[in-house]
Amino acid sequence: MRIARHAAAAGEIAQVVLDRPEAMNALDTATLAELDEHFTELAGDRSVLAVVLTSAGERAFCAGADLKERAAMTDAQIMAQRPVFRSAFGSLLALPQPVIAAVHGFALGGGCELALSCDVIVADSTAVFGLPETSVGLVPGCGGTQLAARRIGPGRAAELIFTGRRIDAPLAHAIGLVDLLFMVGEAADHALEIAGQIAANSPVAVRAAKRALRNGAGLSLAAALDVEDAAWRTAAGSADRQEGIAAFAQKRQPAWPSATGGLDST
Repeated sequence: MRIARHAAAAGEIAQVVLDRPEAMNALDTATLAELDEHFTELAGDRSVLAVVLTSAGERAFCAGADLKERAAMTDAQIMAQRPVFRSAFGSLLALPQPVIAAVHGFALGGGCELALSCDVIVADSTAVFGLPETSVGLVPGCGGTQLAARRIGPGRAAELIFTGRRIDAPLAHAIGLVDLLFMVGEAADHALEIAGQIAANSPVAVRAAKRALRNGAGLSLAAALDVEDAAWRTAAGSADRQEGIAAFAQKRQPAWPSATGGLDST
């Protein structure tokens, strides 16, 4: 696991790189603990305005749980590993910054769920997605059943999970599993470009918009609109809103107060 920092207009973009190419970036216990630590650290780093999740090697974004490690585990050890998975994925979902997955090669099981846990999924044409857990006697357990249904609808999610089949990048894009599809080798660069566009906007507004999108999902329209209203009020009451309007009127780039030490804790 490694993290690269890229300068943005008013802060930084953090690039989290899965770096076990010899194991197709499979998730073993040590990798999960490291992911959990990095995501928790990034959540509290106000200089980080967006996060990009990428991977090393050419074959895979992430092939899922490390089944070689699991093969040597007892039932008790597998159950003991479960909280490690949940904590790592929970830390990813809890990031207040927008997160973009840049996917190439295989994104299977937990790898697909890593992508689903991000706000935007960018892929290149080599990407292959799947939730094959039922084929080995398991159920997707890191958000797959819930996040896939929310992203592509319950029927499509059910078909993919029940059959365990893999789908290629064009089909994943066609059904909405992938948001943006690019040529071979271009996913990470485009993800960083998108992250840069995000980082140019108000950190307060972007974080509030993410909360509205995430917290409103699954609610009734009336309840979701209340969630949106709360997010709007957070942004409207911030110094960023004042600076944004002033910069627009003066035809200049804004200097967001929240990006220079004034970011609230909401």
